[in-house]
Amino acid sequence: ILVQIQQTAVQSQRALNISRQQSASKDRERRILQLTIDEIQSIEGDVNLYKGVGKMFMMVPRKTMEQDFKTQEKELTDDINSLNKKAKYLEKQFNDAQSQLRDIFHHSPKQ
Repeated sequence: ILVQIQQTAVQSQRALNISRQQSASKDRERRILQLTIDEIQSIEGDVNLYKGVGKMFMMVPRKTMEQDFKTQEKELTDDINSLNKKAKYLEKQFNDAQSQLRDIFHHSPKQ
């Protein structure tokens, strides 16, 4: 039982670290996307906008570009929220495993 609890604690800790890294990465992407949206909205008039497609660029209407970016931003926000929920769950699981280990060691007969 002790080994199983230790394995649960280690697995939870690893998954928690991975989840936090993914959340930070997605948050960085979202901030870059927000800056891009702000930059596009600050441009006045009818300007040609180009989107990278492989090794070339395609001209895209401004409305389409803004809509694509807002959709991407919403997806990233949803991903960040789900990763935060997952991180909270994993943190709780890790804390539970740690407290179980503490209880086992505190209540074990002293020799």
